[in-house]
Amino acid sequence: MVGTIEEGSNGSRMASVAVVVVTYNRLPLLKRCLAAIAAQTRAPDFVFVIDNASTDGTGEALLEWMPGNLTGGEVVRLAENIGGAGGFSEGLRVALGRGAEWVWMMDDDAEPHADALAELMAVATEPFNVYGSLAVNGQDTSWLMTVVGPPAFTTGEAGAVPAEAEVQMLPFLGFMIHRNLVGKIGLPDPGFFIAADDVEYCARVKKRGAKIIVAGRSRIEHPKSRPYEIKLPGFALTGLELPPWKRYYDTRNRLLIARRHYGMKFFTQTIPGSLVRMAATLVKEPQKYRQLKAFVAGFVDGLLGRTGKRHEAWGIKW
Repeated sequence: MVGTIEEGSNGSRMASVAVVVVTYNRLPLLKRCLAAIAAQTRAPDFVFVIDNASTDGTGEALLEWMPGNLTGGEVVRLAENIGGAGGFSEGLRVALGRGAEWVWMMDDDAEPHADALAELMAVATEPFNVYGSLAVNGQDTSWLMTVVGPPAFTTGEAGAVPAEAEVQMLPFLGFMIHRNLVGKIGLPDPGFFIAADDVEYCARVKKRGAKIIVAGRSRIEHPKSRPYEIKLPGFALTGLELPPWKRYYDTRNRLLIARRHYGMKFFTQTIPGSLVRMAATLVKEPQKYRQLKAFVAGFVDGLLGRTGKRHEAWGIKW
């Protein structure tokens, strides 16, 4: 049952785990996510649903649904939509404030397999590393997974990911972190609003010398991303199909991360790479004018270091 602390086989207390789920206007998906959490073979000790000021009746519906389906779950309703980045930052703050040792974070369109938390906790042994479940879509990974190795490789096949492996980064989708490491690197940056907040957080993790570990047997069902490859002579990048308002944040936040963490690569790699992505977007995607406007807006704000929810300030619609 949620809200209890279990005992290990040797009678020692098991580390407490909080689940943080961030949601906005996706109640049917959220209910499936929470039902999957309630069915875990290793029950979490806390479940916090961070409601990003939903306008579809999510808060009211959960008050009715949760008591009979997720005992001990709690809804934290925010006064305004502060995006996934703000939601995860607030959720992590709340969970640690309630005494959780480990925090397992995910979006509302995640469906953890029944043994996902048990398999993850079997791997999560070092408080100063980050651990994560593997996001899958059937037999595929939900996005390409880069294993650091040795041997190093990138794969889209779920079965090719080891039970435990160091990886380049993990998204906030089954991402698990210990309170001790949060004490060293701080909370996720809410200024990103959406997109790449997890990339920036992983950059901080690695700067502290910590490893990022995927637990290949801990699986979460999640829709696949829609990447495409951009190839030039001696140069390859991965682009993503995105609506214009998300294009703004993808463009801006890549630049913000490079400004903070990549030194001269900001000029030699990130800016040129952004221009290549813009060109590919204009070739491959519809709504070309809106895509171009979103890219230019994100590029300007990224160069100037502007953060927060800003797509509407540029007249870019949801």
